[in-house]
Amino acid sequence: MDVLDLARLQFALTGSLHFLFVALTLGLAPLVAIMHTRWVRSGNPLHEHMTRFWGQIYVINYALGIVTGLVMEFQFGLSWSGLSHYAGDVFGAPLAMETLVAFFLESTFLGLWIFGWHRLPKALHLACIWIVTLTAYGSAFYIMIGNAFLQNPVGSVVRGDHMELTDFGALMSNSALVGAFPHVIGAGLAAGGFVMMGASAYQLLRRTAYLEFFTKSLRTGVVVAAIGVVVAVGSGYAQFGLVQEDKFEANTGAAVGLGFMMLIGELLQLVVVFLLLPTVYWLPRWRWTHPILIIMTPLPFLAAVFGWMAREIGRQPWMIWERLTVADAMSPGLTSGMVTTSLIGFTGVLGLLAVVDYVLIARAVRRGPEDLALGAWPRTPAPAPVRLEV
Repeated sequence: MDVLDLARLQFALTGSLHFLFVALTLGLAPLVAIMHTRWVRSGNPLHEHMTRFWGQIYVINYALGIVTGLVMEFQFGLSWSGLSHYAGDVFGAPLAMETLVAFFLESTFLGLWIFGWHRLPKALHLACIWIVTLTAYGSAFYIMIGNAFLQNPVGSVVRGDHMELTDFGALMSNSALVGAFPHVIGAGLAAGGFVMMGASAYQLLRRTAYLEFFTKSLRTGVVVAAIGVVVAVGSGYAQFGLVQEDKFEANTGAAVGLGFMMLIGELLQLVVVFLLLPTVYWLPRWRWTHPILIIMTPLPFLAAVFGWMAREIGRQPWMIWERLTVADAMSPGLTSGMVTTSLIGFTGVLGLLAVVDYVLIARAVRRGPEDLALGAWPRTPAPAPVRLEV
């Protein structure tokens, strides 16, 4: 493989691994916020435990996903400085907004939510998790603005050897964004719903003592997964009229990714909407279905990776459609050895984080809603020793 192919492979692997974390974050954040709302309104301890249990899984995934996002940022400077030079004034704007506005707000209010249990007023504490959810989707929105610009470079002009931003509103209303952003939202909800389904099915298969807890969680997961799959499939088909046909006619890899994504998406829609949703009331009692639900858990993530594969390979050989080629976007002076070293390092780190994320979430699911760290009452410090003087 030459330097260009190695750099492309590096970004493809790290981008795919990073999006696995993103999809679960987008799926679990609104679920945790809804559970927290139900607890505040009802005062039911069951809703509190559901909030803490699924919130702890969300926090695990979020904490490890941050590092994978930092690796993505490093690559723009290491491998794709040509993109930064040519279109940094345009492409960098939504990335800066994502970092400064969405990500910083999200992480700040998530910290307030994590450490605010039993310290903040209930209404203020609830507002924190809703702000986390809104900023998580705001972060995804800004990232998709940048990606849509690569697909359809609107709101900018070429001046000399670089592009300049002329209309940020045009970026926000980009035709490549209008259908893609709901598609990402649907994919995230499907991923969160399937993780909730699979984890609940695992506990019910083991004849858990927390029967009501995981019965409600399983039913919630089915409903959310159904909503996510319908939104993802519907918005996916809606994009066909906005996508240049020659993107897929000239790229076998893009066509393969698109085909597998459509196959998995249609399968999930058939199973969830027409089989699981109508039987959602009885599903927790049918133990023979639980191994099937566990096995199906990775499918939304697999479909998401194939979707990104279709979207990114379909743009080749352009980094910015009909403006900048991938070869011109690559940093000058790179050698095969340099890119291979960073490829092994980045992929190894992100792969390790993905394994750690899976192991920690699996342990949390296996342990169940018992001895949860999130939301536990703070320990009362021991009284200071008193010296008695005679």
